Amino acid sequence: MSDLITSNYKMLFAMTRIGIPLGFGDKTIDEVCRENNIDVTTFLVIVAFLLDDVNYKTIDYKILSLKEILNYLKNSHDYFLNFRLPNIREKLYNVVNQYKNEISNELSKAIIFYFDEYVAEVRKHMEYEDKMVFPYINSLIKNAKKLDYNIDIFIRQHNHVEERMTEFKNIIIKYYPAKSTNEINSVLFDIFACEEDLFSHIDIEDKLLVPVVQTLEKKLKSK
Repeated sequence: MSDLITSNYKMLFAMTRIGIPLGFGDKTIDEVCRENNIDVTTFLVIVAFLLDDVNYKTIDYKILSLKEILNYLKNSHDYFLNFRLPNIREKLYNVVNQYKNEISNELSKAIIFYFDEYVAEVRKHMEYEDKMVFPYINSLIKNAKKLDYNIDIFIRQHNHVEERMTEFKNIIIKYYPAKSTNEINSVLFDIFACEEDLFSHIDIEDKLLVPVVQTLEKKLKSK
């Protein structure tokens, strides 16, 4: 497990969100997962998504743990909304105010306003999933399918909010008027990392969560 993390830092996201603490010494991936009551197959599939190394033909959606995928996504929402995005906003606010002699007050406000609008969109997106989609999936796990909802509704409404982060990043790179500094570069690095993380998050929802839920829906429908 330690080799997996040291070879790619993205695995820290998977560890925290799926519920595996650090401090596992030289134990194997299988040993660590078993000790933490984590399905190793589900963990490895999530790892493959984060590493962009997914062979969809080999995924058996029927044997994956929907509960653990759901837990991973819930923890991801908490990370983005309560840690990552607020942290980026604080750093961005400090930078535009530190260089206010080089940036007009209107532009400073516009940068922060645009970011806040983006965060509001992400929050709306994730809160919909937390309040509507995830409870529905929990009902499926308990074998109690709700007739007034299905995963196809989620597919139709699933807008990709990570694209706005890409747009915001490009605006700063192209039009930020102050000189390049370690501070603004640090903010951009965080935005790049967050953008990449959001792409992986959406990918897991679209290409992992949805097929697993569809498989369970069909199973319950056939009963």
